[in-house]
Amino acid sequence: MMSSWKALAVAKWEYVEKVKSKAFLISLLLMPIIMIGFGVIPSLLMSQPDKESTVIGIIDRSGNFFEPLARALEERYKLPNGQPNYVLKPISDWTGVEIESVKRAADSLVMSKVIEGYVVIGREILTDSAVEYRSYNAGNIKLISRIGGVIRDIVVEKKLQAKGLDPVLVRQLTAPVEMKTIKITKAGTEEETGFEKVFFTSYIFMMMMFFLVATSGQLLVRSMLEEKSNRIVEILMSSSSAPHLMAGKIIGLSGLGLTQIAFWAVIGIVISLQFGVTMISLGSAIILLIYFILGYMLYAAIFVAVGAPVSTEQEAQQITSYLIMILIVPIVFAVMVVQNPSSTLVHVLTYIPLLTPSMMAMRIPIEMPSALEIIITSIILLASALGAMWIAGKIFRTTILSYGKRPSLKELWMLLRTQ
Repeated sequence: MMSSWKALAVAKWEYVEKVKSKAFLISLLLMPIIMIGFGVIPSLLMSQPDKESTVIGIIDRSGNFFEPLARALEERYKLPNGQPNYVLKPISDWTGVEIESVKRAADSLVMSKVIEGYVVIGREILTDSAVEYRSYNAGNIKLISRIGGVIRDIVVEKKLQAKGLDPVLVRQLTAPVEMKTIKITKAGTEEETGFEKVFFTSYIFMMMMFFLVATSGQLLVRSMLEEKSNRIVEILMSSSSAPHLMAGKIIGLSGLGLTQIAFWAVIGIVISLQFGVTMISLGSAIILLIYFILGYMLYAAIFVAVGAPVSTEQEAQQITSYLIMILIVPIVFAVMVVQNPSSTLVHVLTYIPLLTPSMMAMRIPIEMPSALEIIITSIILLASALGAMWIAGKIFRTTILSYGKRPSLKELWMLLRTQ
C-alpha cells in the first residue's frame, strides 16, 4: 500500500509540475487554434470578396470572344459596391504582328502591373479549346477558375449554336442533380452527412492523438533529462524505487493527456451546441476515449524507455522525432481510410499497436468496426502497453542513473535478456 502511495505521489508531482508549465499551456491552446486555422481560415480568406476591380488583358485571335467574355464577367462577378469585379482590356492592335511579339508586349504590361494577367484565345478555340492565361501570379486559383469557367461556358454555347441547338434549353436539360449523402448506422438510424464532415471529424481525432503524444511525450523526455542533469533523480530514487518512479511518471503523463482531452472535448461540445452540429455520438466518444487511454499508456512507456538512457538535449530531440514520425503514418492514409475504411490494408494497419489508436480515431466516426474487432484490438493494445511498460521498467531501472555515453541497442537487448 505504501508503495502505491509513493507512485501516486510521484504522479501528482509530475502532473502538477507539467500542468503549470508554459509548454503545456501553449500546447493546450495550440491544437484548437491550429485546427481552426487549417479548417476555417483558408475558406474564409478564399470567400472574401475583392475590394477593387481587377484588369485582365485579352488577346482574342478568334475575333469573337472579347464582347461575350467581358459581358459575362461583368454580369457574374461584382464587387460589394456594385462595380465589376473584373475589367477585360483588349491588348492594343496586333493585326499583322507575330503572336510572340504581342505576348512580349503583354508581358511587359503584366510586369509593370498595368494588368493582372492576360488570356490568349486561339483562332481555333471551338475545335482545340486551348486557352492560355499568363500572369506574374499563377497561383490565383479563384481568378483563374472564374475566367476559365466563363470561357468554357461561352465555348459550349457557341458549339451548341453551331449545331443548331438552343443553349438555354440544353442548360435546363443538363442541370446538375443535387445529391444528399445519408449515413445509415447499424442501429437503423440515419443522418445527413458528407465527405467534408466525415473527413474533418476523423481528422480532428487523429490530430488530437498526434498533438497529445507529441507534446506530452517530449515533456516527459525533457523532464527526465533535466532531472538527470540536475541530479534530482538521485534524490527521487532515494525515497522511491525505480518501478514506482516510472509508474508515477506514466500516470502523471496520462493525467496530463486526459486533461488536454477534457479541455478539447469541452471546446468541441461548445462549438457543436453553438452551430447545432453533432460531430460524434456519445457511444463512439467513449470507445475512442478507451483507445486514447490505452494508446497513451503505450506511447508513454515507449517515451520512458527511450528517454531514460539519454543524457543530452540533442539525443532527446533525435529520439523523440523518430517516435513522432510513427504518428504521421495514419495522416498519410487519412483520405484512403475515409473513402474505404473496410479495406484489407486499413484492417492490417489497425492491428499494429502503434497505429491502432490513430486508425480507430479515423475509422469510428466513419464506420463503426465490429464489436469483435474492437475487443481484439483493445486487448492487443492493452497487452502491448503492459509489455512496453515492463520493458520500460527494466531499461528505466538500470539507465536512469547512468551518465555519459548512451547505451547501444545491443547493450539494451543484453540488458533485457539478463535481468
